[in-house]
Amino acid sequence: MRCPFCGTDDTKVVDSRLANDGYMVRRRRECQHCSERFTTFESAELMMPRVIKNDGRREPFDETKMRSGMQVALEKRPVNTEDVEAAINHVKRHLVELGEREVPSRTIGELVMNELRALDQVAFVRFASVYRSFEDVQAFRKELDRLEREPHPEARKQQLPLLPDENPKRKK
Repeated sequence: MRCPFCGTDDTKVVDSRLANDGYMVRRRRECQHCSERFTTFESAELMMPRVIKNDGRREPFDETKMRSGMQVALEKRPVNTEDVEAAINHVKRHLVELGEREVPSRTIGELVMNELRALDQVAFVRFASVYRSFEDVQAFRKELDRLEREPHPEARKQQLPLLPDENPKRKK
């Protein structure tokens, strides 16, 4: 790994640990030439599906585009960067697990909305208002009412499952 400070490629790993639920390795490195320290992240390169846009066009999945949409919705909200990165990784993992070569953009939008709903309800409403392009205040109000009726994802996690196999940690 090349040092970002002096450009020498003689660096050594000082510390390694798992990050993002074990899907990434965080490495602390030290340059042998200038003694500066820096952090790198290593993750598996996933084969992402192509995106089918609403007008029928197909384009490669663009993580940057998804991240910027989420960041706009989360602007000035009390959500930390690690949680946002974890949400992005959840969406990407889900897309890979689908096993499809092409995925409609609507599917990606729904996955992002599910993650935003778990992170911050205000960000969810911001994203949904643009993504679903509400026609009037009534449609917006209907979405807010639905949000108020459904339990928050954190509350759902604390509930006991109805069936034993819904919670893999629980013994039968």
